[in-house]
Amino acid sequence: MNEKQGSNPVPHSRTAAADEQAAALVGVLTARGETVAAAESLTAGLVCATLARVPGASAVLRGGLVVYATELKTALAGVSEELLAEHGAVHPEVAAQLAEGARDRCGATWGLGLTGVAGPSAQDGVEPGTVHIGLAGPGTRTLRRSGARVAEPPPRGEASVVTVRTLALSGDRDLIRTESVLAAFALLGEHLG
Repeated sequence: MNEKQGSNPVPHSRTAAADEQAAALVGVLTARGETVAAAESLTAGLVCATLARVPGASAVLRGGLVVYATELKTALAGVSEELLAEHGAVHPEVAAQLAEGARDRCGATWGLGLTGVAGPSAQDGVEPGTVHIGLAGPGTRTLRRSGARVAEPPPRGEASVVTVRTLALSGDRDLIRTESVLAAFALLGEHLG
């Protein structure tokens, strides 16, 4: 096998864990009649690719948006240009808006949004291993005001809950990306019960 110099393959146990989590999520989502979509920056489609390896995934995987370039976060996922200008692409609110954009644009029950720095270098002052994962789905609408979260009834029709998890991971690019997928699946799994 030919590997790039300095590249460390992700341990098989981590990719196997991602495949196991994906299979479990596909089973639960299928049983509930629900769907998922993702807007992915640092993982560049790895969430959707991992889900798609599971037989039967077509019943629950609506689609994905690979928004690696900053301007595509706005163009494809609807992330606020002002937010990106003020805070950059690696920020918890960007993950939240990616999740909402994936859910909305793909017509899914659940949306995942992933942004972060896989390394090896920092990006806009953000250290490698910093990852923000957003989840949007049915529930109570959560608004953010001055850093505080204020729950209020949803506007006409469907409610939405947005949750963001921030991680500080270590390892090479591939491991950080794989661990981000695992964390995204865990976050969705927690909300599915």
